Amino acid sequence: MESLPSPRTTTSSTTNGGASSTPSRYENQKRRDWNTYSQYLRNHRPPLTVAMCSGAHVLEFLHYLDQFGKTKVHNPTCPFFGLPNPPAPCPCPLRQAWGSLDALIGRLRAAYEENGGRAENNPFGARAVRLYLHDVREFQAKARGVSYEKKRKRPKSNISNAAPVTTSPNATATAT
Repeated sequence: MESLPSPRTTTSSTTNGGASSTPSRYENQKRRDWNTYSQYLRNHRPPLTVAMCSGAHVLEFLHYLDQFGKTKVHNPTCPFFGLPNPPAPCPCPLRQAWGSLDALIGRLRAAYEENGGRAENNPFGARAVRLYLHDVREFQAKARGVSYEKKRKRPKSNISNAAPVTTSPNATATAT
């Protein structure tokens, strides 16, 4: 099987409507992430191509990246487990933060499809990867004593019957 090509360099448009030769920060990060993943696959034993990858290979990559993390994640046996601000240092490992992993997967998912991968075969969108990210988010929230609660959806209002909303610079917002 052949591997997918490396990401294409794209141009971001400037405010005057012309094209600039400088890729956006997002595009640069996406390219770096794609190159890192490609290098990981080349160093994998046995070496893999992107076309051969599955969600399991993506999970291996995420576990590999954990060693470079900077976020303290307390183990359930740690006395500081569940405390948002621990009073003293502990030997718990540093890991990748959930938000970083989530953003990384989003960029790699986009890069895969931009470089010839089919959306239905995208290993970065595999169910196992989504479940892993969900579990990491929950565990890290518990370890820090922070809860992620789903935002409540506001009931839809009938816009045609609603009075126009005007705001003045001196008006203050109030939470309902």
